Amino acid sequence: MATATLARHSLAHFIDLESLKYSIAAQPVSRRQSLHLFYHRCYYHKPCSVVVSMNGCQGNPRDRVPVGSIETRTFPAVTSPASATETLNLAISELKASPPLFTSGILRLQVPIQQQIEAIDWLHSQHHIHPRCFFSGRRQSKDFTEVTNGNGFQKSNNVVSVAGVGSAVLFRNVHPFCYNDWKSIKRFLSANCPLIRAYGAIRFDARANISSEWEPFGSFYFIIPQVELDELDGFSMLATTIAWDNAFSWTWEQAVDAVEATMTQISSNVVKLSKEVTRSFIISSTHIPCKKYWDLAVERALQIINRSSSPLNKVVLARSSKIVIANDIDPIAWLACLQVEGENAYQFCLQPPNAPAFIGNTPEQLFHRNCLGVSSEAMAGTRARGGSMALDLQIQLDLLSSPKDHLEFTIVRDNIRKKLEAVCDRIVVEPNKAIRKFHRVQHLYALLAGELRSEDDEFNILSSLHPTPAVCGFPTEEARLLIAETVFDRGMYAGPVGWFGGGESEFAVGIRSALVEKGLGALIYAGTGIVKGSNPSLEWDELELKTSQFTKLLKLEGPSRQKIENSGIII
Repeated sequence: MATATLARHSLAHFIDLESLKYSIAAQPVSRRQSLHLFYHRCYYHKPCSVVVSMNGCQGNPRDRVPVGSIETRTFPAVTSPASATETLNLAISELKASPPLFTSGILRLQVPIQQQIEAIDWLHSQHHIHPRCFFSGRRQSKDFTEVTNGNGFQKSNNVVSVAGVGSAVLFRNVHPFCYNDWKSIKRFLSANCPLIRAYGAIRFDARANISSEWEPFGSFYFIIPQVELDELDGFSMLATTIAWDNAFSWTWEQAVDAVEATMTQISSNVVKLSKEVTRSFIISSTHIPCKKYWDLAVERALQIINRSSSPLNKVVLARSSKIVIANDIDPIAWLACLQVEGENAYQFCLQPPNAPAFIGNTPEQLFHRNCLGVSSEAMAGTRARGGSMALDLQIQLDLLSSPKDHLEFTIVRDNIRKKLEAVCDRIVVEPNKAIRKFHRVQHLYALLAGELRSEDDEFNILSSLHPTPAVCGFPTEEARLLIAETVFDRGMYAGPVGWFGGGESEFAVGIRSALVEKGLGALIYAGTGIVKGSNPSLEWDELELKTSQFTKLLKLEGPSRQKIENSGIII
């Protein structure tokens, strides 16, 4: 009997999302359902306690073969998160009676819910469970405008956003992200189980020293969530993932016990988040570098760029702003507010245990891969939106005709094209240069697409595209060396943030981001490209524009604030 069951489920399988969507009106789930088990490596932690986890990057790199079994099991649809939780708990308890024969594997159990629950609302309800992650793809809204020559581009995806807590498998290390690390992640993934994904981020510069606030993230940090809520078009999905690998001293029994413990902490009481945070006075705002030293840094960069003997054409300088307010900043509530004006951007959150949350609302895609098809975007040049249609058009034309912004944009677009040509057979650039408008800003934009020669080229795409000239400069090494002189650690700001899947992966660039921790305030990051013709004061104004999506959520004017210009501190 056991042999037959294993043979029947040795191949991974998945129910098509579209079919599932239209079968949501299924009969109520039975109180007793048999479960065919699969093994999965699990990350377990209790609130305010030591986290127990399996790190998928351990072991011998030569042993990076796929795990023994990868499987997704879908249960009948239910009407509420509480019913979905009950179904999963029952399924997990039944798994104990039939342990698998495989010594390694990963099993996803998922229950459709007959209502579209916002993933970020669900995540906010699980506030005691860490690690946690959130990723939301672009959702086109009326505020989104792409001005092209008539040929637009839209990507359709059933998955709106994903929120996860706990870690079925953790992937973290302090050394730079390498091919073996990528293989360590991919061994747990399959194209036949597309919703088993590893979410995370990579440092902007893995060779730079890691500061204390970024230490929990390491050089890279990815998790396959232990419990997650997937928000899809018209419905939701509650899922739990069990992963194990005896070679890593993490057995099936340990994995099942761990997921059981996490499920006891899951709240089914999901409350709709307000899209407004409680306004508060800023106690202090400290910029590194301050305006005085920013001007000096820009002038020095321009001196290097203007030398006839210098190969440097562009460098992206950045600023870290430490904001402390009168009350705590809730990172998930902040992120929910950013969604209001960022429906066409990527929103993300990544928070290891006992660490601040890295959140962002970025407009920039690094790459998207679907099988062999791959696309990337070039984005550079920034202007504010106009208060009227006429003013907005005037600003748009100014951006399109600006020699300085055209130079900056061309460097980015041509560099991305060159890197794609190294691993793709044919590259299409369409549009070649356009305006992409968002709620508060607009940018020069181009879309580049090609076809990979092999799916293994995914790692080459990631490692070669990052960092793009849009967030580093050009040539890359010369720009990186100049950036390395910066007095603060960029951490994962401007680094790749996104997810790996079996047949599909997507990464954004972690800009327009902040490191947030309750009781400690926020570190808000922003950067701007310095090229020939840049003006230090105008570049500082651009930093202010980019960070305004965060600072606008706070009440900036207090009854007794003094500006200390020389120190860059506002009291």
